[in-house]
Amino acid sequence: MSTQSRFKREEITTGKRAFSMSRTTVETAFYGNNVEKMLDLKKAYDMAKASAGTVVTDMKVHKPEEIGIPDGARILLFNDGETVGRFAGARVILGEKGVDEDEMAEVLREAMFRTRYKKMYHTQAYIGLDGDFIIRANLLIPEGYENTLYNWLLNFQHVTPFYDAMYEKSTPVGDEPDIFIVSDPDYKHPKFPDGLAYFDPEHNCACLLGMRYFGEHKKGTLTLAWGIANRNGYASCHGGLKRMVRNDKKAHVLGVFGLSGSGKSTLTHAKHDGKYEVTVLHDDAYVISSENGSTVALEPTYFDKTQDYPLTSPDNKFLVTVQNCGITLDEDGKKVIVTEDIRNGNGRAIKSKLWAANRVDKMSEPINSVVWLMKDHSLPPVVKLENPVLASVMGACLATKRSTAEKLAEGVDKDALVFEPYANPFRTYPLVQDYEKFKYLFQNRGVACYIINTGHFLDKKIPKETSIRIIEAIVDETAAFRNFGPVSGIKTLDVDGFAPDFSDAGYVALLKKQMEGRVEYIDSLKSLKGGRDALPAEAAEELKRAAAQIR
Repeated sequence: MSTQSRFKREEITTGKRAFSMSRTTVETAFYGNNVEKMLDLKKAYDMAKASAGTVVTDMKVHKPEEIGIPDGARILLFNDGETVGRFAGARVILGEKGVDEDEMAEVLREAMFRTRYKKMYHTQAYIGLDGDFIIRANLLIPEGYENTLYNWLLNFQHVTPFYDAMYEKSTPVGDEPDIFIVSDPDYKHPKFPDGLAYFDPEHNCACLLGMRYFGEHKKGTLTLAWGIANRNGYASCHGGLKRMVRNDKKAHVLGVFGLSGSGKSTLTHAKHDGKYEVTVLHDDAYVISSENGSTVALEPTYFDKTQDYPLTSPDNKFLVTVQNCGITLDEDGKKVIVTEDIRNGNGRAIKSKLWAANRVDKMSEPINSVVWLMKDHSLPPVVKLENPVLASVMGACLATKRSTAEKLAEGVDKDALVFEPYANPFRTYPLVQDYEKFKYLFQNRGVACYIINTGHFLDKKIPKETSIRIIEAIVDETAAFRNFGPVSGIKTLDVDGFAPDFSDAGYVALLKKQMEGRVEYIDSLKSLKGGRDALPAEAAEELKRAAAQIR
């Protein structure tokens, strides 16, 4: 089996892989006499349906028996309150500069003690949907948060005989112990009045305090799973991946990497008017094997924004649960959802695996192309990066805008351009490890690299149809890329009237400024977090070379 949950007695000692102060404190809480183990998805539905504050809509779940929930199940809505997004300021990661385990252990001990006054539910799921990569995760959460438990089981793979058998026969993932996460959304430690998301990534455990939003539980679990993948020969991916087969039967496997709101789900699930046989791995979380380029999805379902899906959208047929949206009565007096972020930003829903009838859990064919999705108004709709170092470092300084999926600290400009390496704010290991893995894919496995700008080029919005046409041109091998002005190693494609003009001094100045901003960001990593995320000198040197050629 992949991860360990039981240990020989002589292995239970200081220094062994599974044991640390944080891990032992967190795991112990799972065995209290106030804990009820709850693995059954049908029972979880009934519990969530009966939980105080749940709205049982009059909208039926599509083919509930194929999902594993009761026949006749309804879409359930549950709203959180003031906070409706992730809060990066709550994340504390053991191993980063200034994080003292002795001090954090005091917080953990107090939080675990407070759980004794509550009935707690222990549930379990699998992360990774193929025997090549499947790991086991455990969640402990108080009574009253049955919706969180239900959503967690829906989002990941709930325990079934099929997946139990897969797990038992699976490839071991190093000497990794199971993931253990304790969540108490009602308790805030005095040292962390805005909430705490604490991770001991080396020992696969976490503690969430004062965090109601389900996205904290989803991404908190993925944080640890991605860390395990990184330590064991995989590139950890926050993005989408699809396989497109042309009429001549030539296939192309393409991964798109972007934050919430970047268009990764839209591009992953694009139908392309039937031009290709399209197979989708996932639109949010997967891993790439450095050994053979194969990919494995980490989740069966989709945690999607409801902003672009009005009530009458056909995609809503596949909703299972909804969070942070409204309810009203239709003309027949039926309770139906109010989406499009009318109630608040970042309305969310879990869509079943049935949403993409062309889903697979693993792609054995190696990945062909990586696309960094950016929102940078100095970039045309697409550029191709032909230098492996430049391709990897541009992913390390992926540019975007803040999304409504985040709760921002006071004073943070929500409109400012930000850099989020590889579109993954959930990394718990040094950035250089991602840098080297992606560089290896470009340099040693021949993977092509592109940047697709899904925001504005100068002051003109780039429509999603343009981005889709770009992907089709790449897959069809009809894209006539030309030089990107005087900058070597970068090429561009004229599409839909968007074209960079290097005779325009204003444009050249803007592009140079943006590239120099990337240089400054990569240089800043030498001092941030004690230099934990510093990249090799070649990374900044390649950016400086490109910036110097912009004229």
